[in-house]
Amino acid sequence: MATYAVGDLQGCLEPLQCLLEQVAFDPAKDRLWLVGDLVNRGPQSLETLRYLYSIRDSLVCVLGNHDLHLLAAWRNIERLKKSDTLKEILSAADCEELLQWLRQQKLMHYDETRNIALVHAGIAPQWSLKKALKCAAEVETALQDDSLFEPFLDGMYGNDPAKWDSELKGVTRLRVITNYFTRMRFCTSDGKLDLKSKEGLDTAPPGYAPWFNHKERKTRELKIIFGHWAALEGHCNEPGIFALDSGCVWGGAMTLLNVDTGVRLTCNCNAQGHTAPLFPAPLPAPTTR
Repeated sequence: MATYAVGDLQGCLEPLQCLLEQVAFDPAKDRLWLVGDLVNRGPQSLETLRYLYSIRDSLVCVLGNHDLHLLAAWRNIERLKKSDTLKEILSAADCEELLQWLRQQKLMHYDETRNIALVHAGIAPQWSLKKALKCAAEVETALQDDSLFEPFLDGMYGNDPAKWDSELKGVTRLRVITNYFTRMRFCTSDGKLDLKSKEGLDTAPPGYAPWFNHKERKTRELKIIFGHWAALEGHCNEPGIFALDSGCVWGGAMTLLNVDTGVRLTCNCNAQGHTAPLFPAPLPAPTTR
């Protein structure tokens, strides 16, 4: 039995299948961990979701910002953006079944035996493991409770508040928790978020740093697997922190990590999120006018 973690899929099913074939993944005995952003931007969001649902008993999945956006669009299609590739899911005959399953997924998974956490974007540096799990559970409850689901989705979007405060209540409290787990890249040591900067490690605004680089971070003894930050290209300079988003949907690669051995495999992708050809495609013949 092996456990593998894979970076952001974003509707790119072919590269995922390529990686699983390389390791002879067997859903009957192996386990697959996903860092979220299962859908959107790529060409096969519906097919990806259907495949994951078919192996759901072998899957551990945390939600990313694109997954939450899909759930919000499910309840209000006016939330869709021009760049979204989610309409096929929303019009599918099995949409209800797929998205009812999706809303049951976690914001944070913790494997006590391995002392590893799986999240989409990161864990706020001022939170202990116990606090992070408690905060994640608050959002998970809102997603799974029919009376809280739509109010949460209605108030989920936005950058404020930029910093956690234990006195926060209601949707405002849930919003900042969600932003830490699904959108965070740079923050201050006490957790003030900058949600505009999206480039590499050396582009932090003054006073900010990557969330995992703060010396005061309370989860430094915890191994953390995360995605979300495509500009890192799957590289991280912090021991025990494993970045898996290597920009597949943008023409980079999809990355698979053997959780126990640390071995990584990648599958190159083209700019449409399909598996890239093994050899360069021939140039088209010149045309005449």
